[in-house]
Amino acid sequence: MHSQLGKDNFRVLFGKNLKMIREAKNLSFRKLAQQCDIDHSNLNKIEKGKINISLSTILELSKGLEVHPKELFNFKLSLDET
Repeated sequence: MHSQLGKDNFRVLFGKNLKMIREAKNLSFRKLAQQCDIDHSNLNKIEKGKINISLSTILELSKGLEVHPKELFNFKLSLDET
């Protein structure tokens, strides 16, 4: 079904969704970092899809953003869909 979707693209899409949620809540990297115990430089890397994250990081992000973890995965699985 999504055979063209690679790991790198998935991380980029996850990061874009994370950034959208963070900005919708008017949170800076530093503020979110304080709320979820993740270094702000790592948040930037996560949003850019540069690093692979663990389930515990997903849990921390959801706590910091005050969203259910599934919201972090609420995005289309294609880079070219608008």
